[in-house]
This record gives sequence, structure tokens and C-alpha cells, in this order.
Amino acid sequence: MLKFDHVSKVYKGGKRAVHDLNLEIAKGEFICIIGPSGCGKTTTMKMINRLIEPTEGAISINGVDIMKSDPVTLRREIGYVIQQIGLFPHMTIQENISLVLKLLKVPENKRRARARELLSLVDMTPDYLELYPHELSGGQQQRIGVLRALAADQPLILMDEPFGALDPITRESLQEEFKKLQRKLEKTIVFVTHDMDEALKLADRIVIMKDGQIVQCDTPDEILRNPANEFVEEFIGKDRLVQARPNIQTVEQIMSPNPITITGDRSLSEAIQLMKQHRVDSLLVVDEMKILQGVIDVEIIDQKRKKASLVRDVVEAEVFTVDKETLVRDTVRKILKMGMKYVPVVDDKHRLVGIVTRASLVDIVYDSIWGVDELTKIG
Repeated sequence: MLKFDHVSKVYKGGKRAVHDLNLEIAKGEFICIIGPSGCGKTTTMKMINRLIEPTEGAISINGVDIMKSDPVTLRREIGYVIQQIGLFPHMTIQENISLVLKLLKVPENKRRARARELLSLVDMTPDYLELYPHELSGGQQQRIGVLRALAADQPLILMDEPFGALDPITRESLQEEFKKLQRKLEKTIVFVTHDMDEALKLADRIVIMKDGQIVQCDTPDEILRNPANEFVEEFIGKDRLVQARPNIQTVEQIMSPNPITITGDRSLSEAIQLMKQHRVDSLLVVDEMKILQGVIDVEIIDQKRKKASLVRDVVEAEVFTVDKETLVRDTVRKILKMGMKYVPVVDDKHRLVGIVTRASLVDIVYDSIWGVDELTKIG
């Protein structure tokens, strides 16, 4: 799909921003480029669409040297998302999404249909089409920036720290949303970031750069287990989880499959009895299809029991969940950092399939930090 062949960028005065870079990226691969400020990561990405032109070597897309393509045509064939989003304030959301389609002279009715289709991918309704950027939240604006890059169905998308300006909660939800979207659409992504957690979460492979050169290029798990040198080890951070048990990859492998649940049509008295029976202070609420509806706990019931009699009347719908395919290393850091006792596990239809407890995650962290042999010695 994309190939760098001995590529260098030399500025006036002989400063080499990128030096002899060799890299091949396969179709549908999600590549994160990361490194300290000034390492050449943004320069590398901008050379792909000729916003910066290489001094030496060749970059090819599907076997065609980009320097043989018209730069304007080339850029229209590549999606591009930046941190500042770059939405046009005087254009509606529909006009912003379909801007490239308009440049490609796609008819108005097809542009509108494409914008509606894309909005549905990020759970936004058609009502948003006639709004203007200032009427959207920061997270919603960033979603529109991503959708604009997808509008013309370009196979290659470049993303330059697209979520960097967002608050941590919005950023995390967008990362998860975008990774699912990328898997579904099978786009090739080159993603520049300065956040190692973001790279570990999103990438199929991570390219770590220093002084314009690639120091290590590998899968997140391989980099975590076998950093190439001391620089990579320090850059990753020794506090990050290094999985001592490589056979454990996804949440599904460590979850308890039978969480205690109740349906919304049951009474609050029955809920209390169920909690007492199982010695828990909260219950997950599901419907007859096991779709997760939310959570109730002793405190919620105590606050609302005088005004309500059924579980559905007091259920707290906002509950943090993880997908069963989520990587354990992402879940560990998130749950332990948030101080949660447990997290419900759902499938792609939001059906409750299990539960991950803080205790089970702590066991994995202990094994990862010290390992079985070390724990034996301590014992």
C-alpha cells in the first residue's frame, strides 16, 4: 500500500529532519508514529501527501511514486485529519463533511446521502447536517473532522494528533470509536501521536522515531515485551504494563461469565433481596435479550425508594463498559486509574457477556510486574 524507500528530508543548512527512512505499510494497517518533539514524525507523515517533499529516496502508494502524481490530485485521494480539525465555520456540517466530494464534482443529492451515511457511523443523527461547527461540542467537531476524511472513501488516511486537544474522557471514547470504525472500513491509517498510551491502544504497529530515524517498528505487545534499546524502554515508561502472560490478550479471557443481573420489571424489594443473597451492593440491569440497561446499587435505591417501586424507575443508565475484544493492557490501566471495583463486559450488540473485577486485574498486574518466580521468592 505505502512504501518509504531510503527517504530523507534535508532542510537548508544541512539539517536532516528525516534520515534514510525505510518502511512498508500494508493495506488496512493502522500505523502510529511516535517519538519526542523534533524526531521527524510529522515531517514523515506530511511527505506522504507532499505537504513536505522528500529530498532523497522515494515514497510510493500502490507502486506509484508520489512525485509523479499531481500534488492536488494526490491530496484529494488521501484523507487528512489534524488536531485543529479545520472545519469551516461558515459551512454547515453537511458542507464540511462533503467538501472533497464537492471538489470532485459529485452531485448534491449524493453528497447529502454520503454525509447522512457517515453520521450514522458515529451515532450522530441527520439533524446535525444543517448545524454549524460552533453548535457542536469539541468531541462532535472532531468526529466531523474524521468523517470528512472518510467522505470520498479514500483508502489512505493521515491523522496528525487528531485527539490531542480533547479532554481525557472525550478523547478515550473517540479513540475506541475510531478504532472500531477503522476495523469496519479497513482503511490504512498513518497516525502521528506523542501519547504512548494512545499508540498502544490504536496501533497494529508502532513506529518509534528519534533524531529522524526509526528506532523500533513493531506490534505494541512486542515493543512492550522487547524494547529495542534503553531509549525505547525509557520512552515507553517502566510503569506501563509488560504482560508476563502473553497468552492473555483480551478481556474475554479474564472476565467472569456470570455477573449477577436483574431485569427492570422486578421490584426494588426483590433487588435488595438479590443483593443480600449474593452479598453485593449493586446489580447490573438487563432486558430479556441480555442487553445492558444500566446499574442500580444500594445508595440509588435508598435515595429513590419512596418515589419508585420498580428497578426500571431508578436504574442508572450511564455505566462504563468494555468490549469483550478489548485488550487487557488497555483495560488494566483504565480501571485501576479510575478506581472502579468492576466493569461490565459487552459484545458488539451491547449484550452483557461478563464482568471484570478490580481484583482479577490486580492479580495480572502482580504477575506482570514480578512474575510467578519472583512472587515465589518473596513468599
